[in-house]
Amino acid sequence: MSDSYLYAAARTPFGKFSGALAEVRPDDLAAVAVTGTLAKTPALDPAEIDDVVWGNANGAGEDNRNVGRMAVLLAGLPTSVPATTVNRLCGSSLDAAIIASRAIETGDADIVLTGGVESMTRAPWVLPKPSRAFPAADATAVSTTLGWRLVNRRMPKEWTVSLGEANEQLGERFTIARERQDAFAARSHNLADDAWNAGFYDDLVVPVATDRKGTTVTRDEGIRPGSSAEKLAGLKPVFRPDGVITAGNASPLSDGASAVLLGSGEAAARIGTDPLARVAGRGVSALDPQMFGYAPVEAANRALKSAGITWSDVSAVELNEAFAVQSLACVDAWDVDPETVNAKGGAIALGHPLGASGGRLLGTLAHRLRESGQRWGVAAICIGVGQALAVVLENVSGGDR
Repeated sequence: MSDSYLYAAARTPFGKFSGALAEVRPDDLAAVAVTGTLAKTPALDPAEIDDVVWGNANGAGEDNRNVGRMAVLLAGLPTSVPATTVNRLCGSSLDAAIIASRAIETGDADIVLTGGVESMTRAPWVLPKPSRAFPAADATAVSTTLGWRLVNRRMPKEWTVSLGEANEQLGERFTIARERQDAFAARSHNLADDAWNAGFYDDLVVPVATDRKGTTVTRDEGIRPGSSAEKLAGLKPVFRPDGVITAGNASPLSDGASAVLLGSGEAAARIGTDPLARVAGRGVSALDPQMFGYAPVEAANRALKSAGITWSDVSAVELNEAFAVQSLACVDAWDVDPETVNAKGGAIALGHPLGASGGRLLGTLAHRLRESGQRWGVAAICIGVGQALAVVLENVSGGDR
């Protein structure tokens, strides 16, 4: 068994629903992330890439028919470079990196490009085929943007509540007040704005040229500088009249793509650069579907055990902020300094294009560790229908290791 390493990462800016990236197809967004990541390793001959593992949560529209392979072709890589697309909903691109790391460690591959994409704006309506020809009744088109659709009647109703209602239940279970959620969301926006202004994301985000008036998108679209808990307190609940979840303390519908290049230690010479981080541990967990927001707790604990470390060793955490309430529930359950969590902003501010978020977490985590010189970091993400994934990275780029 050999080790697997993260060599490079890049992502597109994340656009708001029906926003700046609305006219860009998901396969084109994916191609931008591919070329942006490989631009960081100019010495690498793309023909040397053994496989591409790509994440995508929808797959019902322009991202159908193996969008990973489409991204490879649109990016101009040799047709000899294979690709597959995996779907673990919100965790798809983190799952892609996990799959790639295992392939490298077992010797099945030496260099693997991973990533993911989602255009929630362009997710289509679907019309189920009728069970018989020429039905007389009306047919209903179903939106594939987010959440349950075409639900199997055999599923228990408590499992198939909306994502928002599931997190209202989570907030009740752990008594997480609206005020804490709004404060957490405001922190996300302000830290994201600070990180962009300080230049942290300059090396991670590649611009996207759009068809809309020839503009180029260079920065995440959903960040609200100057956010405060007081301002967010004025927003109305979305899922319950007396609820605590609002549009301000939940991640927005988003468009975007991310990519991460992984390889063995021996591949460094061909890649042409030293690695940033080692994939040191992995974890997957599952529980009742409506409790999905809490699933990262166990996934991260398992990843730490796999890496042979504890929370006391961890100096950086990237937790996907699907909702402020589930993020707070996870942080409360971990023995971790809350200030180490999402120090460059999180999905509430940056956006959450489902299939792309895991790659964003890994890229941000590796660059945070490089910036600080500290050794250990955790990336974790909750996944609809009651799952979660986590990865532990060890900084190998220098500094206090």
